[in-house]
Amino acid sequence: MSSADRHDGPAPAPVPAPAPETPAVGGRSRRRRPDPTPAQRALGLLVRREHSRKELADKLAARGVARNEAEAAVERMAAEGWQDDTRFAASLARARAMSGYGPLRIRAELATHGLDESMVAAAFEALAEAGEDGWAGRARELVQRRFGDGLAGDFARRRKAADFLLRRGFDGDAIRYATRGGPDID
Repeated sequence: MSSADRHDGPAPAPVPAPAPETPAVGGRSRRRRPDPTPAQRALGLLVRREHSRKELADKLAARGVARNEAEAAVERMAAEGWQDDTRFAASLARARAMSGYGPLRIRAELATHGLDESMVAAAFEALAEAGEDGWAGRARELVQRRFGDGLAGDFARRRKAADFLLRRGFDGDAIRYATRGGPDID
């Protein structure tokens, strides 16, 4: 029998696994935070950015909150002024307009959030009051920035520019103005 096969005494005791709660500095164990309430979760989402009622309720439900509790939390946030669909609509419309999207695309996106027409109209009124509703001018700026000057003689580039603006949600008048150099040219 070799020395490696020989065993001098009892087998060593297994090393215990560390406890799930590890002691912190000073020997105290860390307490696990309680799960946030649906209202706390809703407020956490609203602090980051505006949300529509529908979007907020959907996000809470996706995070495991029961649908009726999620809707109650959203209702509480609205009652306390933390959530406002009109404010959300104005914020989203302005952000999309600044990103180069047209009114058709903005309206469609607002509709996906379950907003009624009065809220959408209020959002576009807020854009008009801020002077941010010059859609033809915005379309022309986008075309110039992306395609440069000289579209009048190049039908293929004009078509590409028109398709680009159409995808961005601009209407026919704004597209014609932007790609033809003015309202009545051509």
